[in-house]
Amino acid sequence: MAPKTVQQLDDRKPGMVTRKESELRLEFLNQVMDIPGGEKINRCIQCGTCSGSCPVSYAMDVQPRELIALFRAGLIEKILQSRSIWICASCYQCTSRCPSSIKVTDIIYALKRIAMERKIYPDKFPVYALSAKFVDNVNRYGRNFELGLMMQFYLKTDLMRLFRMAPMGFKLMKLGRISIAPKRIRALEDIRKIIAKADTFAVPRETHKKEYIEGMIGYRAVDGEVPDSGGVQR
Repeated sequence: MAPKTVQQLDDRKPGMVTRKESELRLEFLNQVMDIPGGEKINRCIQCGTCSGSCPVSYAMDVQPRELIALFRAGLIEKILQSRSIWICASCYQCTSRCPSSIKVTDIIYALKRIAMERKIYPDKFPVYALSAKFVDNVNRYGRNFELGLMMQFYLKTDLMRLFRMAPMGFKLMKLGRISIAPKRIRALEDIRKIIAKADTFAVPRETHKKEYIEGMIGYRAVDGEVPDSGGVQR
């Protein structure tokens, strides 16, 4: 089934979401609420600090600030079909600078997990395929196999580009920068054991939620401090 266009996603009654969108929204909220402090997503003030701090925002079709705006508008599927969640460099600048302490990077990871589980990807931007092939190479050889990675990637996504890249590939082989055959590392089984163990780890989840205390407003609501009675609110 072809992905819906933006127009189709927006073609709905005000205040109403499709059944699929409702399912995606519930799945997203469940993942966000498992993130320690994930509930702070509701405190976004749309200041744009995250977008202004992001070193790769220039390449995004949906800015970090807009991700939360689209979530509020009930357009999770539109977010998943954007390139932004795959471009994220995981530098955590947005998270560290957010005045409301929103875990923006962790929220983007939650969106990636949903995209992979639901197989909802941006059109003509197969970064997810490159990631899958890279992980497969590491599992097989304990390291990346550059020639095999690019051949597998372009065979799946753009066969003509594979032929256009061939001259560069021959030059790199001549210079000894890439090898024709993959090379396994000696401790391959150890790497596989590490990866298998990592797969058993659960995503960090919120185990304790702070009780709301009247008067916890503004920035004091973020750091959990209770303002003194009669004091000036920050």
